[in-house]
Amino acid sequence: MTLDSLPGSSGYLDLFPERRMSYFSNPYVLGLTVIAGIGGLLFGYDTGVISGALLYIKDDFEIVRQSSFLQIPTGNFLLDLVCCDKATLHFFPKHLCSTHARTCWQETIVSMALVGAMIGAASGGWINDAYGRKKATLLADVVFTAGAIVMAAAPDPYVLILGRLLVGLGVGTASVTAPVYIAEASPSEVRGGLVSTNVLMITGGQFLSYLVNLAFTQVRGTWRWMLGVSAVPAVIQFFLMLCLPESPRWLFMKNEKDKAIAVLSKIYDIARLEDEVDHLSAALEEEQQRKHTVRYWDVFRTKEIRLAFLAGAGLQMAGFKSNQLALLLSLIVAAMNAGGTVVGIYLIDHFGRKKLALSSLSGVIVSLVILAGAFFAETPGSSNGIYGWLAVIGLALYIAFFAPGMGPVPWTVNSEIYPEQYRGICGGMSATVNWISNLIVAQTFLTIAEALGTGVTFLILAGIALLAVVFVIVYVPETKGLTFVEVERIWKERAWGSSYNTDSLLEHGNEST
Repeated sequence: MTLDSLPGSSGYLDLFPERRMSYFSNPYVLGLTVIAGIGGLLFGYDTGVISGALLYIKDDFEIVRQSSFLQIPTGNFLLDLVCCDKATLHFFPKHLCSTHARTCWQETIVSMALVGAMIGAASGGWINDAYGRKKATLLADVVFTAGAIVMAAAPDPYVLILGRLLVGLGVGTASVTAPVYIAEASPSEVRGGLVSTNVLMITGGQFLSYLVNLAFTQVRGTWRWMLGVSAVPAVIQFFLMLCLPESPRWLFMKNEKDKAIAVLSKIYDIARLEDEVDHLSAALEEEQQRKHTVRYWDVFRTKEIRLAFLAGAGLQMAGFKSNQLALLLSLIVAAMNAGGTVVGIYLIDHFGRKKLALSSLSGVIVSLVILAGAFFAETPGSSNGIYGWLAVIGLALYIAFFAPGMGPVPWTVNSEIYPEQYRGICGGMSATVNWISNLIVAQTFLTIAEALGTGVTFLILAGIALLAVVFVIVYVPETKGLTFVEVERIWKERAWGSSYNTDSLLEHGNEST
């Protein structure tokens, strides 16, 4: 079977255009995507709801209210930086800045979920490969639900922190599982858009959290309802997942061919189904010939896997701003973030992953330079409102450029660039890099802003974005429309050069964009 004849490849779909699928052409695949994406909803909801809950947690726990130690960011480092510069507080309404008077306890409450997410992502990769994507999702739901209940019933801050840790474990596991599960059940020609739907669920979860915060502001036990209600979507996903199958590719990898074919028959028509089954059977035979137990260290020992992990983890680091934009203090801005992700769902399979990432980063650089210029131009005591509007425009442009590109691209690429036997482990390791990056940014950028000034800090961010552009150009291949086998052979060609016995897939991938 040649590369151009692989089911789902561009050559195959050009030969059989009637077998090409669109985003909405198969309700079963779309439903599977939405159900799996509830994990992303949990991710977004938990990240967003804590900003409102903390305002009321202080009222219930005196130790949290009195143990002031330092300021910590809300989670949205752009708004943090704007408000932390005393000379320019008037850039935004003063009531936004009141949320920055945080405590050491509050810092722990917020960051413990990130710690749990790191652990959940690191272990979630192994759980995915050993027990399957479905069981990993069910486990994440159980842990998340337990954490939500613990938070809602917490009699003191110590128990609340334990609940945050449990919720983080569930979110971390889900952040690995959902993109991989969706990618493995998706036709290659719409894989990017379907995986990006999980990112839309994240931004939708953030939007939902603000609505919930508003709904419970006048209810007794305010913050307990805000945190406890997050168990509802987790329970819903748990029971819906019981009705969904395991990933067909994981089933093939575990030699459960009959179950895999039953799943694939709901995704493809009979003509393409036969080709897909033949292709997966051939891939299974090749996999069995080299089968060995995959360990974390193997990722760094095998050259082509090492290159793939470098690209995936590097993208996650470049995309750290996605999670730091989670605690936006405006429903309008949150809706704009979600709307940008919808645009990304369309563009990622039409424009390509690499071009979309580069376009997104270019816009991010421009917006950060605008923000830096607004702060450099503003002088202490100035009442000129034009610089405030310039800062608002810069923030809006940042979200407008980031949301469609660097929001979904890192998660999509990480779900498709690893070989089957490494997909869970490498995906977990890359997600762990993302969570570590989030924690580093949350704990350092406010300090940098206070030490160097807000304008300089935005220029540092612009410099990081510029480095990300170079990284994407050098290390990240275009994977739009490629099958998993084609992507795997890209890394083999990069690792071993043109002497590797394959077509030039790098050239093929770039030409397809």
